[in-house]
Amino acid sequence: MALSEWEWAAGASPEHIDRITRFHLDSLAVPVEQRIRPLDPGRHDFPIGLDENGRKFPVPASATTWADRVLGCVLAGAVGDALGASIEFLPIDMIRRQHGEQGVTGLGPTGPDGTITDDTQMTLFTLEGLIRAHVRDRVSGAGDPVPVVQHAYQRWLHTQGFDWPQAGGPFAEGRAQPDGWLITERGLFARRAPGNTCVTALRVFAADGTAGSMTNPLNDSKGCGGVMRAAPVALWSTDPEKVFGLAAATAALTHGHPSGYLSAASLAFLVHGLLGGASLPECIAALTPVLTRWQGHEEQLARLTTAVRLADEGLVSAERLADELGGGWVGEEALAIAVYAMLATDDLPSALRLAVNHSGDSDSTGSVCGNLAGARYGVAAIPADWLERLELRPAITSLTRDALAEFGPNPPGDDAWLQRYPGW
Repeated sequence: MALSEWEWAAGASPEHIDRITRFHLDSLAVPVEQRIRPLDPGRHDFPIGLDENGRKFPVPASATTWADRVLGCVLAGAVGDALGASIEFLPIDMIRRQHGEQGVTGLGPTGPDGTITDDTQMTLFTLEGLIRAHVRDRVSGAGDPVPVVQHAYQRWLHTQGFDWPQAGGPFAEGRAQPDGWLITERGLFARRAPGNTCVTALRVFAADGTAGSMTNPLNDSKGCGGVMRAAPVALWSTDPEKVFGLAAATAALTHGHPSGYLSAASLAFLVHGLLGGASLPECIAALTPVLTRWQGHEEQLARLTTAVRLADEGLVSAERLADELGGGWVGEEALAIAVYAMLATDDLPSALRLAVNHSGDSDSTGSVCGNLAGARYGVAAIPADWLERLELRPAITSLTRDALAEFGPNPPGDDAWLQRYPGW
């Protein structure tokens, strides 16, 4: 679908268009520190459970607020990504030789250093795209968020070594630089083995404006690059089926196989339910009839069914996990491994350890499991020393707090907000 078919300004008044365009152009001349809207670090209070010895323990989802769980979802996803990053591609026997029989047990001096990968990078650009789409909807009434998320992914492509005119495609016409504050976070310009499928699909769009979709796929990929970035879509609507559909559509921008985009849709649906305080088994039960209405659902449903069965047996070996669920390289496997790790454990750290210590795509399975675990247990369940070591933690936290503000009951409407999140 070419850009002109869903032009962001359709239906907007000249005044609205002029206002957003003016802030976009003006922002490029404003120093970075002035482009970032100050945030109140005390905006949220996070309940932390302590045992009789003063040690932290996960707070049950019923005792946490929606904001706690949203922050937990994004931050724990990044932590899971970092936890698995150093052992991605390693077979389980080598992981055990390097880290002991239990494998990787945490971020720190004897474990991974907290470095994130493209999984977290793309999750952040998904979240930023959704914020900007919501701003656009409020300002102009143009409600389709997919092109705005596409724009966000083109900005991510720019961070991966492509000049903006070559990365932005139609969005770069007449604009020398990308806008908004997230692109000013220089730490995001690190190349962390970006997925070939994502890069190739986004370069196609940059070249001729052709966007991938479920009806016009750019490829037949079902790699986990769609599901790994999908969790923020849970914020878009109170209707879980709308969340499911949007997550599928945004994943299909780069991944054309049903298992590539239905795994993303399923993750967003599950996160949506967990953020509302439901248990994971309840969320899976609600997901099943929705998933089965979509063509090509069979692989994802089969993997989820196997994950539930394995969890009912308790903890299984990493070798058996690989035999039953695969390595997580494709979407349906990554989600299934994450779901298994959640169902087979009772706290966030245990779930993440189980999700990453296997032969396969450990950072992606850790990231997806982190999204689920953070949404279930809340931000207070993430070990403090893990958070302290997490790369880009301040930026991740700021972006997520901004999402809470934009999707909250009284979203900001001042000029600084429009500079921070231009609505296109």
